[in-house]
Amino acid sequence: MKVLIDCDPGIDDALALALAAGAGLDVVGITTVGGNVDLALTTANALALREFLRFGDVPVTPGSAGALLRHTVRATDVHGATGLGDVVLPAPRLGPSDGHAVDFIVETLRAAPGEITLVAVGPLTNIALAVRREPRIVEWARDLVIMGGSYTRGNHNPAAEFNMLADPEAAAVVFGAGWTVTMLGLDVTLTALVTTQVLERMKPLGRLSELLVLAATSYGVVTAEGGPAIHDACAVAYVLDPSLFTCVPAVVEVETAGQFTRGMTVTDFAVGDRRPNALVGTSLDVKRFWDLVIGAYERLAARLG
Repeated sequence: MKVLIDCDPGIDDALALALAAGAGLDVVGITTVGGNVDLALTTANALALREFLRFGDVPVTPGSAGALLRHTVRATDVHGATGLGDVVLPAPRLGPSDGHAVDFIVETLRAAPGEITLVAVGPLTNIALAVRREPRIVEWARDLVIMGGSYTRGNHNPAAEFNMLADPEAAAVVFGAGWTVTMLGLDVTLTALVTTQVLERMKPLGRLSELLVLAATSYGVVTAEGGPAIHDACAVAYVLDPSLFTCVPAVVEVETAGQFTRGMTVTDFAVGDRRPNALVGTSLDVKRFWDLVIGAYERLAARLG
């Protein structure tokens, strides 16, 4: 399974990349966007993760530093000043690829139409610009799976999830581009919680546990009943096993003008005779999700030592 991961690492981005590495996905590229922290940091984090997780020569290509039209929104209050919380990885030996993420996305999809799933777990700026640059990527992508949005409530404010609020105009372009967006929003990701039971399964994983445990514990308080949600890993898990999720066809519009609701993903499940533009995640089989995730982490840990 070939995937191109557009991300803004980010603690949960790191856990998502670890899942992709452990599950054996064919990651054809990692592109970065300004989001949880500034672009220089998301790119540096992606480069460090590429080497720590032994992705080999997978290209890391930086993209858009900020939103299409709006002021910058960041999440350093959640992810820390560097974007990886308390995690400190060895400095990467290799730098990013030349060029811009938008060009990389377009050319990579052009070269393998119908083969590559786009997995976007940050603000959708790069994806929107790629659609504007070459509208045919809508046909070339095998699927577009995003972590973002919600059909109930937001997290960065009462109406909007962070990735949507960070660039609502870009999200509107992406949802209106003519493909079906698989939207795994807060409604499912907030059930993928790192509890003490999950943490105990991470601790024996050798060198990898240094990333997993520190990421989970710097991201929020872990208890037997709940803990931080590893939002972005849900998008990778969907690619690996869509049956983990219940997804419902819907028409999703992104609010770009509301004074209090900018970035809200207004979701209508009463599709009627309209063509759905989204498959919206509504529930997650949490036990099977963690069995898949920990199993992949265990395989990766065996390789990392």
